[in-house]
Amino acid sequence: MAAASNTASSSVPSTTLLGLDKVPTAQPWLETGPFWSSLDRATAELDPPFGVLSLDAIRHNAHDMLRRAGGTPIRVASKSIRVRSVIEELLQLPGYSGVLGYTLAEALWLAETIDDVVVGYPTVDRAAIRRLATSPQLASRVTIMVDSPAQLDVVDAVLPPGQRENIRVCLELDASWNSPVLGHIGVLRSPVHDADAAASLAQYIAGRAGFTLVGMMAYEAQIAGVGDRPVGKPLDGVVKRWMQSQSIEELHARRAAAVAAVRRVTDLEFVNGGGTGSLESTHEDGSVTEIGAGSGIFGGHLFDNYSRFTPAPAASFAMSIVRRPVPDTATILGGGWIASGPPGPDRLPKIVWPAGLSMAPRESAGEVQTPVSGRAARTLRPGDRVWMRHTKSGELAEHLNEYALVDGDTVVGATPTYRGEGKAFL
Repeated sequence: MAAASNTASSSVPSTTLLGLDKVPTAQPWLETGPFWSSLDRATAELDPPFGVLSLDAIRHNAHDMLRRAGGTPIRVASKSIRVRSVIEELLQLPGYSGVLGYTLAEALWLAETIDDVVVGYPTVDRAAIRRLATSPQLASRVTIMVDSPAQLDVVDAVLPPGQRENIRVCLELDASWNSPVLGHIGVLRSPVHDADAAASLAQYIAGRAGFTLVGMMAYEAQIAGVGDRPVGKPLDGVVKRWMQSQSIEELHARRAAAVAAVRRVTDLEFVNGGGTGSLESTHEDGSVTEIGAGSGIFGGHLFDNYSRFTPAPAASFAMSIVRRPVPDTATILGGGWIASGPPGPDRLPKIVWPAGLSMAPRESAGEVQTPVSGRAARTLRPGDRVWMRHTKSGELAEHLNEYALVDGDTVVGATPTYRGEGKAFL
């Protein structure tokens, strides 16, 4: 992993970390230069690399997501945050309820203090399954994801019914769109695509000992995870907005039919849908009872490509200039914190301060060095900082032990990431 951050060592209790009861009236990040130069001054005593959370920006994002959800509860997507204290404080804010985890091991860890965690992906982790199956408390708090009888077989192979706790399960419906023009649009997740398939699997689960079907999920990645206003690509944006409007109409009808079919088999505690990028449209689907979202809290630069909303850049990181190979180029130590997904320029960190810097095309963001050029590079000297935003929101935490917390123009403490608590789940 990349070098740990060297931020302030004190941690802030989760009850006072974000101050989410405060709704900021100002949006200082709208004035780009003053915002980033203020963060730079506030953190002047910290040695890069380090990450920062702007509390004003987090407060704005947390409340703006609630506004966009229109009263539908938001289940916090933990992979998009990976800071336990932030997750726990979000759950104290009315409108946020429960966690959508990404591995069973993570869910069990969170469930030590959180009483409602749904694992968003199927699990074959035998050690974690055994721990879940032998703890009445954890089995009452954690729900695993299934889309096939084979995933139930994995659980029974660890401990069969009668020798373990009853396991709560959630059925995942495929939310991708099979377009007659564009073909398959979305991510390759569940094989359960329609109401008949959902009802058939629900009946199977209902008849199988040791499991209780309590929920459904359908993540519309082609809507929530695709920016409809890609920077510098207006025609691409037109196609994506058309695709999303068509997909929303198709999915709402198909999901409603599938949910109704499953509810005829068994009662459901929840139906989860959405994502940060689709809060408004998912709220309009009456079959959905909650929306899974989290990326909008930290506001990775992926969301610069959306027309429906603009989250504040709450999470960022700073790195040091260490050399000048030629007069118009300065070199950053590190910088190659690349996002997952299809390889491309949009997976690179975005340099936000000083303005006007660009990476060298033949080196780009490197593991140990990132040369940058541009007008500002001529004045950068060893010891100066360059500020960046990660493409994703949660993945930045995998490179940092903690985030410095900046309130206004002051560092008020720090809070550990999963990594800082010694956890690496995926």
